[in-house]
Amino acid sequence: MSDRWPPGTATALCPFPGTDPLEAARIALSELPGLPVLPELPARGVGADQVGRTAGLLAGLHVEVGTGVWRFVPRGGRDEQRARNALTTDLDALEEVAQGYDGPLKIRIVGPWTLVASIELAKGEKALADDGAVRDIAASLAEGLSRHVDDLRRRLPRLGRVVVQVDEPLLSAVVAAELPTASGWGRLRSYERGVVEQRLRQVLAAASGPPANDDGGPSDVGGVWIGATTLDGALLRGAGAEFIGIDGTVIDSVDEDEVGEAIDAGVGLLVACVPHDADQKDPRPVMAPVRSLWKRLGFRADLLPGAVAVAPAEGLEQLATGDVAGVLRRSVEAGRYLEETAAEEEP
Repeated sequence: MSDRWPPGTATALCPFPGTDPLEAARIALSELPGLPVLPELPARGVGADQVGRTAGLLAGLHVEVGTGVWRFVPRGGRDEQRARNALTTDLDALEEVAQGYDGPLKIRIVGPWTLVASIELAKGEKALADDGAVRDIAASLAEGLSRHVDDLRRRLPRLGRVVVQVDEPLLSAVVAAELPTASGWGRLRSYERGVVEQRLRQVLAAASGPPANDDGGPSDVGGVWIGATTLDGALLRGAGAEFIGIDGTVIDSVDEDEVGEAIDAGVGLLVACVPHDADQKDPRPVMAPVRSLWKRLGFRADLLPGAVAVAPAEGLEQLATGDVAGVLRRSVEAGRYLEETAAEEEP
């Protein structure tokens, strides 16, 4: 199994509450020692939302907010600039807080298929309807992601591995041609699985860069977050995903064959399962579904902590800022519990 994060790793999905990037960066760096994140602050509004933030990375393409949705336009305007300014502010805050930091860092973007299913073309239909637009957007996103990682490394010269979480909650709907047209009377076009895999691979390849340092340190890695949607392990493995992120609420119902084949192929698992409730401090019931799945799959217990990373359940951005540190600490404790219990069991 490949080495994408240290055993017992805890991290976050990246959205944080509040509007203060310095405070969010301090919390992320101090409370997530194994794999801190570049926080996102969607409460700041237009441009700080997930789609707008990723659209602001696109190379050579421009966006604005239309009637409640992002759309492509010939030239950039105020909304696109707000998205870029928000990201720059977050990077400035991280750079200030993380001076001298030499560990790994996780960042998040929206994947190419969810992006084209979320942004409209000028004519009013989602970009997913146009295969040429899909091709151009995937290439633009790959280039923009590469620039983003380069900027991170320029700001933090000692930075170790960059872990890129590529969010694709609409991927299974794209593959199944389930997304409605703008009129609502039809369904957006379907794509061959090979094309879906190719466009996703293009972006993941930009995430999986060369060794982090000139001395041959660990290379960057990219994985795909699917949340609670259907897992298509073969497609994600073919696209080069080095980890798969799933919502902890589906851990008991996930297709075990799909998960098992992915893990057997060296793909990691990021499970967002740590509850936000401060009263739920015991990591044993939180990690019980993960350990149970691992046992059913028949893998060695000592491999679990290195293959599986944990994170708080989705919705962290909805908490009060003062509650975030506690949730992250409980996530770290859950990760350590996985490592400690695995060490106690026979290989």
